[in-house]
Amino acid sequence: MGKSGVFDSAKEAVAAAAAAQKDFVKNYTLEDRERFIAQIRKELGPRIPEFAQLEYEETGYGRVEDKIAKNTGAVMLSSGTEAIPTNVIASDKGLTVEYYAPFGVIGAVTPVTNPIATIIANTIVMMAGGNTVVFNAHPASVRCATTACQAVNQAIVNAGGPENLCTMPAKPTMATLDDIMYAPEISLLVGTGGPGMVKTLMATGKKVVAAGPGNPPSIIDASCDIKKAAAGICGSATFDNNLLCIAEKELFVVDEIFDAFMEELEAIGNYRLTREQADAVTAVGIVKGADGEYVTNKNLVGKHAHVILEEAGIKIDTDPRMAFFEAQNDDLYVQVEQMQPIIPVVRCKDFDEAMERAVAAEHGCRHSASIWSKNIDHVTAFGKVINTTVFVQNGGTMAAFGIGGSGTNSPTIATPTGEGVTGPQSFLRRRRFCMAEGGNYLL
Repeated sequence: MGKSGVFDSAKEAVAAAAAAQKDFVKNYTLEDRERFIAQIRKELGPRIPEFAQLEYEETGYGRVEDKIAKNTGAVMLSSGTEAIPTNVIASDKGLTVEYYAPFGVIGAVTPVTNPIATIIANTIVMMAGGNTVVFNAHPASVRCATTACQAVNQAIVNAGGPENLCTMPAKPTMATLDDIMYAPEISLLVGTGGPGMVKTLMATGKKVVAAGPGNPPSIIDASCDIKKAAAGICGSATFDNNLLCIAEKELFVVDEIFDAFMEELEAIGNYRLTREQADAVTAVGIVKGADGEYVTNKNLVGKHAHVILEEAGIKIDTDPRMAFFEAQNDDLYVQVEQMQPIIPVVRCKDFDEAMERAVAAEHGCRHSASIWSKNIDHVTAFGKVINTTVFVQNGGTMAAFGIGGSGTNSPTIATPTGEGVTGPQSFLRRRRFCMAEGGNYLL
């Protein structure tokens, strides 16, 4: 039996979501969906600090104050039914309307780095389109996932909606993921994680919307406001201890302003590593995976900078947002997606070298990048060659999601499959209704 969407088995969770979806599209309107979304925002908004504390306690990742901001964005800035498009083609031959219809029941994988925001925001945008969703949570964040799933369902029921618009197995495993992925009721799969996860979902032969890895670079150009760039990078690259996939992971600074920029980073409270210290941190922060490739040390992902430094034998008395160092272009912290508040800064002789190195370090993930520059020609040139889904000028990458800029929030940025920053439109099928023979066309 299920309790507010949480079931003993994946098969029960799928069956409940499938029954709920049929009821949902048959008996509830777009206005009802908007009412349910409003109720979710009303009930869950005041609980955001509670959610942030729970996430920190269960996962040990990030910073509570940043999780509050992150979950606020997920609850309050996710798109609703207003994002569902409608296309009309009219002529004296007739009228054709393209509607966007739900896929039905979606199977979704949630990451340990962002468990609550992913469940709340994805339920909002998927439900806005008429879908229901079955989540397979990361086993290390089950309490978070359970709390979020139950809270969302209760809010919908309180607004007069059906039960089980989002569901999950109580004890998620790889076996429950298989049950979800291959269930005939599941017509679309959504995943947030690394390349292995993307490959697993795509092996099912079903349509997949997948958010893959990224290694977002930032260029600090000679024309930038150095104080604003240092403060902005610090806020963005250290947000939730660099857990977010969009967060800047490595900086490329032109030589003309390099020393001044490094001094400013240190002046605002960040800890500057010597070369010897940087090597010691690298030795513990980046390790070889089972396939022999270098990867981030999972035990240090999302940890405070002073915790990582202590692991490397460096004891400090403060809690800086960031530890940073002058890096060589081939340093592991430059080339590996580390998800730690340890930021390498590469000196570049000019903008062209910075751009070349930034593009190489992004590794073709087409994820996120930023540039601090007042030179529109440089901004345009970098934007063209980096070709990322998210590209920000004179702000942290989070600005594209409504935090310091304009945008809607989404925890799933589908880079490998091309949907980009997802919203209701990402989880819909396009249908075409034609009224032929000149019908319904008014001159």
